[in-house]
Amino acid sequence: MAKAMRNVLLLAKIETPAGADANPVANADAILARVTNPQPAVAQFADRNVVRPYFGNSGKIQVMSYSEMEIEVELASAGTAGSTPKWDPLLQACAFGKTTQAGVSVTYAPVSTSLKTITLYYYLDGHLHKMLGCRGDVTFELSSRSIPMMKFKFTGFYQAPTDVAVPSGADFTGFKDPFAVNKLNTPTGTIHGVTGAMESVSISMNNQIAYRNLIGFEDVVLTDRKPSGNTTIEMTSVATKAWHEIVRLGTLNTMQIIHGVGAGNIIQFDAPKVGLTDPTYSDSDGVVMLGLGLQFQPNTGNDELVMVVK
Repeated sequence: MAKAMRNVLLLAKIETPAGADANPVANADAILARVTNPQPAVAQFADRNVVRPYFGNSGKIQVMSYSEMEIEVELASAGTAGSTPKWDPLLQACAFGKTTQAGVSVTYAPVSTSLKTITLYYYLDGHLHKMLGCRGDVTFELSSRSIPMMKFKFTGFYQAPTDVAVPSGADFTGFKDPFAVNKLNTPTGTIHGVTGAMESVSISMNNQIAYRNLIGFEDVVLTDRKPSGNTTIEMTSVATKAWHEIVRLGTLNTMQIIHGVGAGNIIQFDAPKVGLTDPTYSDSDGVVMLGLGLQFQPNTGNDELVMVVK
């Protein structure tokens, strides 16, 4: 019987301890997302390379297998100031820590220790693929006249798929409708002290993820991050900002993006030390645009990109 690609459900839940099935359930842990590239079985093989008196493949031996999944989630706040967004487990599994100020805000800042893992359940019209011990990477994308997105890629332990019907009772009410990226909904885009016409910004944490399978040991490790990105802004006068000199000198300065309007709907990004690279020109509606690469550096540590949901 044919399987329907639209009959899909994704669940996610933080594990305790790491690597143990967190048993997410539909009414509490459903994730409103696009699953763009599920790879339930990623296998690596070693060539046998045996000698035989004729041509032909000598075969391979599977040496390890794991799972990967790419997920896109709309970037939207929780709807109430101080409430945790429903996409919280995904971000925590990308080496972000959470600090809650009741009734005010939830702050996500990078962490380098005590890294969280999640369990992912991917129901595909009668098939259940489980991924345990998942850690991942995330890219934030805000482009004018578009829906802001978070793009995740997770790596986890392989589990053999089973025949399980998609559970009923999935609850997506905690996911709020996103605000489109435009002047009304994205009032602030400031880089190196200049608040101007920003067409787009993309920020990737570039987490370094590795699946390790050794004698008596299996883990998905996150060993470093090197955040970078790019932005496109309207070109200014040199008197306003000498962008090319900033690039040449390697000057560092702040960046802030505020998206959303009204308490409970705002997401604010702050970066204390941003370097600019690779300036390029482009045409947008006949207007000169300046493209810049972004390199994010920590100030006191674990603060190179802080996201406040408020």
